[in-house]
Amino acid sequence: MYCTRNVTDDLSWVGGNDRRLALFEGVYQIPNGVSYNSYLLLDEKTALFDTVDTAVSRVFFENIDHVLAGRALDYLIIQHMEPDHAGTIGELLLRRPETTVVTNNKVLTQLKNYFPGTDFSRTLVVDETTEFSTGKHRFRFVMAPMVHWPEVMVTYDETAKILFTADAFGTFGALNGALFADEVDFFRDHLDEARRYYTNIVGKYGPQVQSLLKKAGGLDIQMLCPLHGFVWRQDLGSILEKYDHWSSYTPEEPGVVIAYASVYGNTANAADVLACRLRDKGVNTTVYDVSVTPAADIVAACFRYSHLVFASPTYNGKCFVKMEDLLHDLVNHNLQKRTVALMESGSWAPMSKKSMADILAPCKDLTVLEEGMSILCAPKDTQTADLDTLAEAIVKTI
Repeated sequence: MYCTRNVTDDLSWVGGNDRRLALFEGVYQIPNGVSYNSYLLLDEKTALFDTVDTAVSRVFFENIDHVLAGRALDYLIIQHMEPDHAGTIGELLLRRPETTVVTNNKVLTQLKNYFPGTDFSRTLVVDETTEFSTGKHRFRFVMAPMVHWPEVMVTYDETAKILFTADAFGTFGALNGALFADEVDFFRDHLDEARRYYTNIVGKYGPQVQSLLKKAGGLDIQMLCPLHGFVWRQDLGSILEKYDHWSSYTPEEPGVVIAYASVYGNTANAADVLACRLRDKGVNTTVYDVSVTPAADIVAACFRYSHLVFASPTYNGKCFVKMEDLLHDLVNHNLQKRTVALMESGSWAPMSKKSMADILAPCKDLTVLEEGMSILCAPKDTQTADLDTLAEAIVKTI
């Protein structure tokens, strides 16, 4: 049975929702599932924008058959070759051999590698100078390399003023019947998942996203159609503003993320006391145990807030293994423009501050506070002044 929704009078959503997948890309927890978006245009010629993951292929093909209602599929426009969007291309072309593939040279290379033996002779290779039309609708193609794969492009419908954005502006979570961001309370219920999606999937490539935002700034865009999550048809400036913050590594708001590792509870105790001191001073804080909270959640919080505190026991002469993993993740996601404080503990030779500082060294524009804390065995009442000094140093820089 088909499950489609109208985006406009002649454009339909023909994707699917996956609520059984536990880990997106084998890494990121998605307790609310994920959507795979595909869009089908009925003009003088028909055009499909990307395909879907094989997990939802059955409903996808039923949706296409329903919307086409006996018409041929003239074009398949491929913007991104990641298998969650390209996994069903081979089967689609077997079912619809009349279809011409519209894409760029880099996508074509990956197509031949992902689908060896498939005939791609019916291919129109495009670039940013190409003029393409399906009849009433005229299209331009904008290359978006490394947002977040090298072959990515986005497609602008000059007639309907729609930007098909590939993986940009995506959100974790199944759609649950709603297609448009204005059908839900997006900023209350879905912004955290949009941030977690962006920071972990695309976050490393901020300069490339900034480049795409500048290109998009020259277009009259009235709708954003991403490959995951909600379609934006109202208040586009609000999500564009978030992307500008995230991709420029500018904190969204002042506040302190305290991420700690603790084997026997002593480092956790110091982290909680610091959080209380900061709250007493009117500072927004959020505290994470790196052994319990998935790194992806903490990475997203670090993109959100201005100040970061990392607290770790010494473990094998370095910081704790889970803290080490988190810090490497932050470096790999290119985090920058933050103020950082470090806290360490150890039973005989606290050494984790140096280890954490060394890992974070490649990050750009980090201000590491001189104030910190070193705990021998367990925090003591005599160290209250150290915590107060650290809290005051954080407050002064907010």
